[in-house]
Amino acid sequence: MSVADKVRSPCVSICCLDENDICIGCHRSGDEITRWSQLNNDERLDVLKKVAEREQNSLIQN
Repeated sequence: MSVADKVRSPCVSICCLDENDICIGCHRSGDEITRWSQLNNDERLDVLKKVAEREQNSLIQN
């Protein structure tokens, strides 16, 4: 698989974990960030679904 075919990281270069170990920039957990480069595309898509849910929840709470 070429680099162009891989699901890209949601990183926005605002790297700071909150008290729940979730990045305030990309909404991934510390573990998800650490393992990202080792995940296949299906696993990355699963992480992105969780990211979308976390982002939506953070908007509702604020």
